[in-house]
Amino acid sequence: MKLIFAGTPEFAAQALQAIVDAGHEVALVLSQPDRPAGRGMTLQASPVKKLALEKGIEVFQPLSLKDAAAQAKIAAVGAEVMVVAAYGLILPQVVLDMPRFGCLNIHASLLPRWRGAAPIQRALLAGDAASGVCIMQMEAGLDTGPVLLRGAFPIAPDDTSVTLHDRLAALGAQLIVVALGKLPLPAEPQPTEGVTYAHKIEKAEALIDWTKRAAELDRHLRAFNPFPGAQAVFAGQTVKLWRATPVEASGEIGQILAVDRSTIVVACGEGALAISELQKAGGKRLPVQQFLAGHPLKVGDRFDLPA
Repeated sequence: MKLIFAGTPEFAAQALQAIVDAGHEVALVLSQPDRPAGRGMTLQASPVKKLALEKGIEVFQPLSLKDAAAQAKIAAVGAEVMVVAAYGLILPQVVLDMPRFGCLNIHASLLPRWRGAAPIQRALLAGDAASGVCIMQMEAGLDTGPVLLRGAFPIAPDDTSVTLHDRLAALGAQLIVVALGKLPLPAEPQPTEGVTYAHKIEKAEALIDWTKRAAELDRHLRAFNPFPGAQAVFAGQTVKLWRATPVEASGEIGQILAVDRSTIVVACGEGALAISELQKAGGKRLPVQQFLAGHPLKVGDRFDLPA
């Protein structure tokens, strides 16, 4: 098929690679404008743009799809379908209506659960048993369109946003190729019950509340790994916690109950968290043994509780 692909991050790049490998003609790629990144804050191309340029595909990076010039460029392609994956710009109705088969979105959740910007992190935070990908026919509402194809798998007890993202990206790439090969597909309207919204992750959410159950804080660490990193405060200093395991123990909330070469056990509202990897502000992620060499923590010390 002759298509336009719209996407920005690595999740989308995997789908673009699969579509190219399947032999479809990607006539144009839309991606977010280059953003400053890294310590030097130099402009960086998105993973989708980099891949498109490697493949010799024209890349278009409008600030908006609402202006006539951008719409005219898209219309001129004469694409049969547009595939959208984590693009980051709103598609006006006039753009949604341009391709013969409309616009298909690769969404990383089991719709109607977790419509919106951060479905991977929200599924982990909520303790969902499963996740998956929906290939959805786009319409004006936020992830409200009918579903053409879906796939699911269990969320593993040790899944982080990184590992869950990678499995969902692979599944999304697989499903979009299947969907393109079978168009037109019957569209299944989303049920009106079970709708939840995956609001964008805010950095302020990363702060750990030790009054919560250890099982919840375990999910908190995994959901915010790698961004923005779960944050605790010790003696007024921010410490990021990267890996931990809920354990059966009790004590004063926030207090360190045990310290050995591999873990620091901290009391929670229910149970305790055995932390195995952490990072001081401006430092590197370290296993406990290396962290303790420069930051001696001892039994009885206490992490600060949120105000």
